[in-house]
Amino acid sequence: MNNIFKPKFFTLLKSGIDKNQLRRDVLSGIVVGIVALPLAIAFAVASGVSPEKGLITAIVAGFLISFLGGSRVQIGGPTGAFVVVVYYIAEKYGINGLMISTILAGLFLVIFGLLKLGTLLKYFPHPLVVGFTSGIALVIFSTQIKDAFGLPIEKVPSEFYEKWMVYFSNFSSINWTAISITVITILITVFSKKITSKITGSFLSIIILTPIVQIFELNAATIETFFGSIPNSFSFSFPDFQFNDLQNYIGPAMTIALLGGIESLLSAVVSDGMISGKHRSNTELIAQGIANMVTPFFGGIPATGAIARTATNVKNGGRTPVSGMVHAVTLLLIMLFLGRWAKLIPMSCLAGILIVVAYNMSEWRSFVSILKGSYFDSLILLSTFFITVFFDLTLAIEVGVLLSAVLFMKRMADISEKRINEVVDDDLIENYSDLPKGVKIYEISGPLFFASARRYSEAIEEIGLTCKVLILRMRHVSFIDQTGLHNLKDTLRILRNRKITILLSGVNPEIKKEIKKHQLAGLIPEDLIFDNFSRATKKACEMVDCPGPLKNG
Repeated sequence: MNNIFKPKFFTLLKSGIDKNQLRRDVLSGIVVGIVALPLAIAFAVASGVSPEKGLITAIVAGFLISFLGGSRVQIGGPTGAFVVVVYYIAEKYGINGLMISTILAGLFLVIFGLLKLGTLLKYFPHPLVVGFTSGIALVIFSTQIKDAFGLPIEKVPSEFYEKWMVYFSNFSSINWTAISITVITILITVFSKKITSKITGSFLSIIILTPIVQIFELNAATIETFFGSIPNSFSFSFPDFQFNDLQNYIGPAMTIALLGGIESLLSAVVSDGMISGKHRSNTELIAQGIANMVTPFFGGIPATGAIARTATNVKNGGRTPVSGMVHAVTLLLIMLFLGRWAKLIPMSCLAGILIVVAYNMSEWRSFVSILKGSYFDSLILLSTFFITVFFDLTLAIEVGVLLSAVLFMKRMADISEKRINEVVDDDLIENYSDLPKGVKIYEISGPLFFASARRYSEAIEEIGLTCKVLILRMRHVSFIDQTGLHNLKDTLRILRNRKITILLSGVNPEIKKEIKKHQLAGLIPEDLIFDNFSRATKKACEMVDCPGPLKNG
């Protein structure tokens, strides 16, 4: 257990935290707490539960994830990814069923971490992740139409198709005040960055529009209209659990665990690239599990690492888990002393915030990019997307994983058949002793796809950080999928930020076409991509001022 569970906070405490950094962490935590306020409330409301549950989740889970987690800068709390799942569970099994499912999901996450499955979860194919993320975004958008347009609908159906049929039949009763608030919220949220980066657009829209609605007594529904007052205290309760009902919660709990695990590790990977750090995957899973096991007893909902809030933390100078804990304390103080005012927030304002969140989640650029790629990746993407939208996320993940496995076997069979007539001397070891100081070689010896992408990326980054010029030999790379491209792009960005030059050698025409198509030219210019090794080494030699001609490798 000690070898697996190593929270970053305790490691940093042992080594010591600089006082100036501590000050920056506290300030960053306060900023992130303010950023998280409208999102925590909005995600709870969109999930079909009362607003304080979002705040409680951000406070309790947010503190535990930072205190026990394996990332320096991860910010935990409710996220858009869980909206669909929470809404479905709460509608079908009630709040009691949601509590049980969340606690079970936490237990699964702890088991994942103890079994050292942290690295395995990062191997989920990129098209699968984009497929269900885009699907969730569309579902979130569709759930906000009622409040965005102020439609007088008492009960909105949960099914996507039926939901839109109800919307269309009620568009004659549009509330133009609600639409105006929604549009203004979107405009403030999107364009406020051009005026100030200190206060987020979502928070700015709330503190501007809420007083206007109250002062002018505008015809707009508020949080109080649907949920009443927001409690400024915590309550502790146990779920009513019957062992015979356990089978009902296994599926939803596994969905929460898988989705939470993937989301938190993706967030940690992204933040690693921003701070040139290294998170501990299995520790992060255990921390996420503990947070999800504890939070429901206080009235919270599922939590995971939040990419947008984590990025905000990094941009504001946060570099230790202290910022995440301060973010939770900030939200606690807001809930205790200012929560009574939160009930006055217009529902259409929250709808506008969530519409922007849905747009940012949609990853439409990645979606289009994958569709332009291989047939296999497009099939995984579209299958996951449509099942998420029209059926449910659990089935989408199951089908996506199954398709990924089947298509992987198909690709491996095709490669084996292709290599039957090829003669490859596997025992040939090339001599790189003539390479000048500052130049290193790394060879990718097979397809760069979802199962190998993470391992290759980590090796490339580790070697690249020890040299000035790194030559990647790709003569044996038969294909590269979306996950490979995605991970390669992240690694190249990290190395470029450290002023390390990357050259590609032995790139076949198909791989070169994929690199161009997916806009890697900004990270590797075309004049640094070579079809043979000798040209690449000659170029590398020129870059480090090699004293004499370099022999062909």
